[in-house]
Amino acid sequence: MISQAIILLTVMFLLSTETNSAQIPNPTCPTTCGNLTVHFPFGTSPNCSLDDTFFITCDQSYDPPKPFLNPGTVEILDISLDDGQIRIASSIASDCYDDSGSEVNSTISELTLSKFTISSSRNKFAAVGCDTYALVEGSNEWNQMSAGCVSWCDNIQNVVNRTCSGIGCCQTSIPKGVKDFLVDIRSFRNHSRVRSFNPCGYAFVVEEEGFEFSSSDLRDLGNRKTVPVVLDWSVGNLTCEEGRRNFSSFACRANHSECSDSSSGVGYNCKCLEGFEGNPYLVGGCQDINECDKLVPCDGICTNLEGSYSCSCPNGFEGDGKKDGDGCHAKSHTTLFYIVSGFMVPAIGSSWIFWRRKQKKVVKLRQILFFRNGGKLLQVMQSRHKTLQVFTAEDMKMATNSYDETKILPRHRYLTYKGILFDGTNRIVTVAKYDELDDADIEAFISKIVAISQISHRNVVKLLGCCLETRVPLLVYEFVTVKTLHDHIHDDVLACSLSWDIRLNIAAQTAGALAYMHSTTTLPIIHGKLSCFSILLHHNYTVKLCDLALTSSDISPDECPSILPYLAPDYHLYDRPTAKGDVYSFGVILLELLKGKNAFTSEMTEQEIILARRFVSSNGGDNLVRILDHRLDTDGKIEQLTEVAKLAEKCLSDSYLDRPTMKEVVIALENAISRTSRSTTVCANSSQQTTTRRVVRRNVSL
Repeated sequence: MISQAIILLTVMFLLSTETNSAQIPNPTCPTTCGNLTVHFPFGTSPNCSLDDTFFITCDQSYDPPKPFLNPGTVEILDISLDDGQIRIASSIASDCYDDSGSEVNSTISELTLSKFTISSSRNKFAAVGCDTYALVEGSNEWNQMSAGCVSWCDNIQNVVNRTCSGIGCCQTSIPKGVKDFLVDIRSFRNHSRVRSFNPCGYAFVVEEEGFEFSSSDLRDLGNRKTVPVVLDWSVGNLTCEEGRRNFSSFACRANHSECSDSSSGVGYNCKCLEGFEGNPYLVGGCQDINECDKLVPCDGICTNLEGSYSCSCPNGFEGDGKKDGDGCHAKSHTTLFYIVSGFMVPAIGSSWIFWRRKQKKVVKLRQILFFRNGGKLLQVMQSRHKTLQVFTAEDMKMATNSYDETKILPRHRYLTYKGILFDGTNRIVTVAKYDELDDADIEAFISKIVAISQISHRNVVKLLGCCLETRVPLLVYEFVTVKTLHDHIHDDVLACSLSWDIRLNIAAQTAGALAYMHSTTTLPIIHGKLSCFSILLHHNYTVKLCDLALTSSDISPDECPSILPYLAPDYHLYDRPTAKGDVYSFGVILLELLKGKNAFTSEMTEQEIILARRFVSSNGGDNLVRILDHRLDTDGKIEQLTEVAKLAEKCLSDSYLDRPTMKEVVIALENAISRTSRSTTVCANSSQQTTTRRVVRRNVSL
């Protein structure tokens, strides 16, 4: 009897302990600090947080009070329970110089955390300046990691707002899993050449969505004291499975909650199940969402269920009650037509039924095509950040005027239409019919179009959206022009306006866009099928890159023979596009800009192609003289021509290891452009051409 009492008391004690543990925090705990709502497991008073890791110092000396991470040096801007993330304020490193070139002011940017990690998926490392290079160093428990960035420009007119491609602003990813960082910033020439509009350089880690570059930042960024940075937080150092075994300390207290292991590899996070909302770290914290109070896809009557809802039809109607299903329609024996108009002939009712069934079949087919073309994967990938608009088949039919043949645009691979979006914007767009997808290509296709839709660069055609409800996917791009670089080079009339300065600027814009895609986007994006056909020339010869490779079949010479001369020799070794492959393709384009015609032809032997790639370093420069476009007047441009020719030869190296990166190509072209030279004319007469060739032959020294 005594032993039974002891067991009962022990059980009651354990239940009491677990209940007390489950009841924290105390109902009297503060839930705000200034403008910040403080959710458990965080807290601002003793015994109000899950543990010391989540204690927040609320500094009352500010008006309104400011919250800081313990011990009180890092200001908190926002806390998210659903994402397991915190936004904090971080400082900006700067490096300033006076008129004599002396450093007059310098600040650092550093952050050290004891528990949480700096999110590599939500943050970027950025440097702003026209004579700036910067390095960010970080560490985790295992090793040191670093990333660098170079920003350069000679003239503020070259700077493009909202673009961090290395001209006035550069941007790169930060290492994964770091708990601290230190930013080191330097100058190449003490801002001596750009001090009039950019006396300082700046560098900082920043939330990708929290900073948009503007040319005014070159002078005024110093007025901004902090930038937002996102941290990943998690509970404890156990996995979900390990945490459930030790239930008394398991943090996911709420019914209808779930646990997920932290992306950092340490600890876990809790969230309410779909159909519930609230705080999953509190007992009873996840409450049912009444979907019927919100916008739900019910065509009939909505009934709220725990964690879900159901649709039904009122009396006299049948169907599943859903807008995307059968909906609700009058029962056959009480047809709506006979109720309202009893004198209507049966033929009208039969026609309506036939039309209704046909519409259902069309809707069902479109759903099947949507999922077959990767629609479900697209929905998952865009669940957090929707950058790609999804159009219906009806949207595309209206945009192209039922695929009017008079709207077809000249293209080399895909059937494309000029269309108008009737979505309130009335934007003129390009609608391209892509190939029918194989099952093996669907994931690569969806991943690539999502990545491309995130590109925001003035020299890349913007991918606005897609339609997956048709037999083949439709891609919707901003409309620019239909004239390609190939059209301009191979048309004597258009080529007459294509001076060397313009050609060099086209090369620089193309290189800048590729460097941006290779190194400053969230994930490196390889063009894969770069050629003179994929460079559109918009107003004032503005480059617009298009036709990025979406699947492996895009790069197949059998499917797209026009790209064969642009493929690197090492392409077949990897059977996939690479950044150095893009560099080789860019070298072919440079060569075509110099020659004014195709760099390589199908009639050339392999030996002739090898010699053509080494046109600068052979025959004492005679090859350079021989290949120059006769329509160019190159007077005063000899040094530039030689420098660009050498760069082209490096890009065309047989070994990918010997080719430069696109960032290095950008710097080389910027140096070439900065050389002082007289303006040129084009389409010189034959006597001028002869004189020019003699000058080139006399001055080329390699």
